[in-house]
Amino acid sequence: MTPRSRIPFYVAIFLLISAGISLATWRHIQLGIPWISGQQEPVWMVEARIDFEGTGDPVMASLNVPESPPGFRVLSEQAASPGYGFSIVEDNGDRRAEWSKREVNGPQTLYFKVQFVADEAVLRQTSRRKPKPEPIFWEEPEATAVEEILEQARTRSSTPESLTRELIKLLQPDSNRAQNTTLLVSETNYMGLLTRMLNHAGIPARTADGLYLEDARRRQNLRPFLQIYDGESWLTFNPRTAEQGLPDNVVLWRQAAVSLLDIVGGDDSEVSFSMLRQTIPALQLAQAESSQNGLSFLSLYQLPIEEQGMFRMLLLLPLGALIVAFMRIVVGIRTSGTFMPILIAVAFVQTTLVPGLIAFVSVVSIGLLMRGYLSSLNLLLVSRISALIILVIFITAGLSIAGYHMGFNTGMTVTFFPMVIIAWTIERMSILWEEEGVHEVFVQGAGSLFVAVCAFLAMSAPVASHLTFNFPELHLVVLGLILLMGQYTGYKLSELRRFNPMKVYD
Repeated sequence: MTPRSRIPFYVAIFLLISAGISLATWRHIQLGIPWISGQQEPVWMVEARIDFEGTGDPVMASLNVPESPPGFRVLSEQAASPGYGFSIVEDNGDRRAEWSKREVNGPQTLYFKVQFVADEAVLRQTSRRKPKPEPIFWEEPEATAVEEILEQARTRSSTPESLTRELIKLLQPDSNRAQNTTLLVSETNYMGLLTRMLNHAGIPARTADGLYLEDARRRQNLRPFLQIYDGESWLTFNPRTAEQGLPDNVVLWRQAAVSLLDIVGGDDSEVSFSMLRQTIPALQLAQAESSQNGLSFLSLYQLPIEEQGMFRMLLLLPLGALIVAFMRIVVGIRTSGTFMPILIAVAFVQTTLVPGLIAFVSVVSIGLLMRGYLSSLNLLLVSRISALIILVIFITAGLSIAGYHMGFNTGMTVTFFPMVIIAWTIERMSILWEEEGVHEVFVQGAGSLFVAVCAFLAMSAPVASHLTFNFPELHLVVLGLILLMGQYTGYKLSELRRFNPMKVYD
């Protein structure tokens, strides 16, 4: 292949490797699959507790529940309500959990649990339809006071956000509070007054309820936040400090809902919240998220468990092929058969290394002795191989029985070795013995076992199993590397010892 004709080849290799890395990176970012197995992700478990007193009448309890609060995503939901009917309903964007029961007497407690996971992609809540400011009517002298305060805020602002911040500052209690502010503001009407004044100023505003997430806290209440519409989405403000945006540890439980809790058929109702910070495997989280966002078809986890186990093993074979290609082409280790070490390594993965080595060496050694006897019979090749397969089965059965009676499972695990392949290995080594001698048999046999052990160590690593199964596109990178090694025509590392006499010593 001339240098010019190699250019398309190297371009194809570059595209293969780039495609493999790019697809794996996309899968990691889009589906959230971690690069390292065992990685943990934090999840918040929030429990809403509803207490009320049943009056003997039919009960309908309705609690507003979040769908996708800014900065968080709902991972799972469940209700604990023995004896109650339960469902989640949506009405004009208001998502509510509803409990119902025919007759209720005495104290009642209902639970609703939600798992939240932080998600930076969920930042703002867009409105399905553009909201309009609610018309507000003021009576005197409040009308004059409202206009004067809003005029002060307008002169100090230029956008809806800045006007909101200035208005909040003007309404705060301090030693210099103006007469108009004193007239309007009280502790009980502050949030309602703030939203009404913003709507009067032409800025759609509403109240939202947020929950501060703190590990192992119980009986917590929601805290009010102010939201305004800037023409594209709802912006959140702290109604006391005028700080824009939500803290990282606040989840907005209620947005745009008419009420937080409605109880029909009960008295003295109240709702409180408890929370707990948990950790779950990042891979489990990614699987749950992919099934929810419709990208599960890109994952092998949708296959039946039996097929998943098969693919988990098959997808390790390219890694073993890469090790064998490197050892044979670059290092120069001679093996019995081109890819016999891969099959041996796969068997080692099933049997573990030491029992697998013992089983393989035992079967091949006994098989070579029996193959010597078959040679004296001058059988045809097909008959000789068929006889070897039967003999290998008998050898395997004998080792299994012996291992069982001795209290070891070494003999039993040998059944994972492919019988036909072992028979061919024995046949090949026997011919090699006759043609090249015992030394060459030991060289190729030891080389096969050494390469198989190296492939086993790579294939049995947890990170290898994780990456090959969860990022199968990385095999494009393996393919590119194998093709590149196929172009190598230089000296093998094992051949460099021939140049030792040429060293120049000082």
